[in-house]
Amino acid sequence: MSAGVTGLFVDPRPATYQLLGCAPRGPLRTALHALTAGATAARLGDLWVQPSPGDGCPPGSERLDAWPLRHARVIGHRPDRYDPALVDVVLEAVEDDFLTPDDPYLASGVRIHNGLTWLGSSRDFSEIVAADAPGPVPLTLLGCAPCPALTAALAAESPRRRRLGSAYLNILDRQGRETVSCWGVPVEAVSSRPSALGAGLLDIVLAEGLWEPPPLAARPLWQRWYDGPPTAPNLWAAYGTERRELWLERVAAYHRGPVQDASAGREYHLDGRYITDEPGFYLAIGEAVNGPGGYFGRNASALDDCLCGGFGAAVPFTLVWHHHEVARRHLGRVLSSDGEPYDFCAEAIGILNESGCQVLLR
Repeated sequence: MSAGVTGLFVDPRPATYQLLGCAPRGPLRTALHALTAGATAARLGDLWVQPSPGDGCPPGSERLDAWPLRHARVIGHRPDRYDPALVDVVLEAVEDDFLTPDDPYLASGVRIHNGLTWLGSSRDFSEIVAADAPGPVPLTLLGCAPCPALTAALAAESPRRRRLGSAYLNILDRQGRETVSCWGVPVEAVSSRPSALGAGLLDIVLAEGLWEPPPLAARPLWQRWYDGPPTAPNLWAAYGTERRELWLERVAAYHRGPVQDASAGREYHLDGRYITDEPGFYLAIGEAVNGPGGYFGRNASALDDCLCGGFGAAVPFTLVWHHHEVARRHLGRVLSSDGEPYDFCAEAIGILNESGCQVLLR
């Protein structure tokens, strides 16, 4: 048991990529103009990279799905050495949960979009591998009452005996309720010191933190949930898409397991004023059904599961979608990861209708 922890929130380190022989469009072209005008970098946001369609794959290749690059920004460009009408673009971005494919199929080129519009295509795509990557960020357990195994590890002289394998890190709120369970803490004791948080307690330094730590942007959101779920709706509304996604993760982590469904035939009111992106929709419908901080799905598949029962509402029910024109304006035509256009609003309404939910647009 530990009273606190430092080193838990760590921003992922960006990698550097090249788009070789690129024909930029839209936001990417605007970003290149900004660099030409003197900017040191230009943000593009989250991107999807898709292998260009072709009639066949090179030998040894497999068909590849699109993969995401998060928080992308342009940091350089130069004329393409083979075609002066094209440019070579240098990006910094985070790979998210996917790794850059190493596949001959990429030699046929890639196309890039941001979920709303195409940003262009390039002849080839490659990662620039850094010569010296920084080491892991240590994790410090504050005010820890160590178990016997951890105490023995701290006393061991052998580095091997200081390694206890991987463990869960369970985050508790002020009432002692488990709100997040993070798997993947490599427990390797480095050092300890008496803690200022109480007699007999230790501050224990571990060699590294979580395998996939939450980003720094998540820290104030986790702090807001420390006293429990929100008591007022739409506290997420002022956030951009990234922090809405992080808020939605907190909602999903807090509400685990089945809950009692309200009786069928009820009417729920969806506040659509802030549905300008996909996480906004799921946050809004969660609060429409289950109140502030409520959960009712985090993607299309999860929404479908919630409609089967055990998540607060029994079908059939009526959903009155107020200010639906906001979502129509922002999500009426978006691109899937593979670049296929679709109507997010129509898809969401279709899932609800198929399960017996009547949607009334206001």
